[in-house]
Amino acid sequence: MSENEIRPTNFIRQIIDEDLASGKHTHIQTRFPPEPNGYLHIGHAKSICLNFGIARDYKGKCNLRFDDTNPVKEDIEYVDSIKQDVTWLGFNWDGDIRYSSDYFETLHAYAVELIEKGLAYVDELSADEIREYRGTLTAPGKESPYRNRTVEENLALFEKMRLGEIPEGKACLRAKIDMASSFIVMRDPVIYRIKFADHHQTGSKWCIYPMYDFTHCISDAIEGITHSICTLEFQDNRRLYDWVLDNITIDCHPRQYEFSRLNLEYTVMSKRKLNQLVMENHVNGWDDPRMPTISGLRRRGYTPASIREFCSRIGVTKQDNTVEMSALEACIREDLNVNAPRAMAVLDPVKIVIENLSDDIAIKLTNHPNNADMGTRDALFTKEIYIDRADFKEEANKHFKRLVLGKEVRLRNAFVIKAINVDKDEQGEITAIYCTYDPETLGKDPADGRKVKGVIHWVNRDALSAKFYLYERLFSVPNPGAAEDFLTTINPDSLIIKQGLIEPSLKSATSGQTFQFEREGYFCLDEKFSTEQMPVFNRTVGLRDTWSESNNA
Repeated sequence: MSENEIRPTNFIRQIIDEDLASGKHTHIQTRFPPEPNGYLHIGHAKSICLNFGIARDYKGKCNLRFDDTNPVKEDIEYVDSIKQDVTWLGFNWDGDIRYSSDYFETLHAYAVELIEKGLAYVDELSADEIREYRGTLTAPGKESPYRNRTVEENLALFEKMRLGEIPEGKACLRAKIDMASSFIVMRDPVIYRIKFADHHQTGSKWCIYPMYDFTHCISDAIEGITHSICTLEFQDNRRLYDWVLDNITIDCHPRQYEFSRLNLEYTVMSKRKLNQLVMENHVNGWDDPRMPTISGLRRRGYTPASIREFCSRIGVTKQDNTVEMSALEACIREDLNVNAPRAMAVLDPVKIVIENLSDDIAIKLTNHPNNADMGTRDALFTKEIYIDRADFKEEANKHFKRLVLGKEVRLRNAFVIKAINVDKDEQGEITAIYCTYDPETLGKDPADGRKVKGVIHWVNRDALSAKFYLYERLFSVPNPGAAEDFLTTINPDSLIIKQGLIEPSLKSATSGQTFQFEREGYFCLDEKFSTEQMPVFNRTVGLRDTWSESNNA
């Protein structure tokens, strides 16, 4: 956290303050426990900022632990991406990375303990039958015919499961709790299942794997977590969390606290839906700049500080709500307005010929109008320059503050020019605009008091070719997840590619570096698609929220 980032407060921090004041805890230990079955998204960033931020502010510790209990859906690619995202956001975990798989032997021993206490049994119902027996929100479940097996029989069957002697799907281990509970999660939940799949950490050592709800609470206890923080969908699961810890021999009993997950307009946060977007090629990978993933936001040009600021502004509560996309965009816009150097790029170029200019003129371009420490850069004002096609009209009314035939406009950081005539091709498309320049107007108004109101950007004769990826919101409706088929709400204009010109100084731009392209928006050099011959710049965000303006018009 930088000096200008304000320490937030919320109901979880208030609980921690009370726990420390009462002596319930003398130190704070949190954890961030992602499942390595996909890339992290902006909702995970909220959890990262909360858990690591609490540890930092209370001089405690925060573990990074992968809850890796399902080898079928997990991959080391996800592990690596999560580690990168956490460090990129500015946080460091305590000690070595933890994996729930580190505790598989211990977890197995606790499962055996539950069997020996008559609190777990091997069930041979199929998955569909278990679902049918579980009942509904209004009707209680009914007991499995295998529920009352003896301890000895259950121990023997569980060992057969471990040894791979029972086919996948033919048996599982269930906790024996209460099939009539008003909380479905307590109706004899499955705590171990058979999966003949290699694990990215343990290889082929195991063919039975613990369920998340059984694993998570025990992992928290092993690590001495003081405050186990999760999102509201796990609120009912807290009962199972406590039941497991109450019924095994373990000294530590962490407490679970739930907060509302982040819902963001024009996005989906479901890993299943995000995975579908990737697998069906609706986007160009998990790090596509239209995705709400941290890696996608990073490629788009978002900064760690802007995401931390966003997470601080939205706060931590128990109330479900949906945050406007403009709130996230405001954070990056404010950050880049202060920190991004200025440059010039023309996305749809048309040539201008300065008829009364014979020799190139060396000028200075300001790197930031409000920060002299960013310095200046050298440039040439040349006989041929390029402006954006939209910045010229042969005829226009007084509201058009750009270049018009027979009228004047100022070039950014350069001279006042006047349009004299144009060349056109056979289709009537303008191919060149002929202008004159006023040599007395570099950095000052015309000497005779003429008022020149418009300012447009430009690049010179030596400009370099570049592509511009203009990203918009991936979905055309605020809540795509509510649609019967969320894919039908994909915005067909979420990516528009243009080829234009950039000023020569941008040849030295580095991957991920962000600039404000004057009058166009904030852009960063793409790390994936750029080549030395053809750099690609991703639009991070516009200079203002034109999406909201156009959709509220």
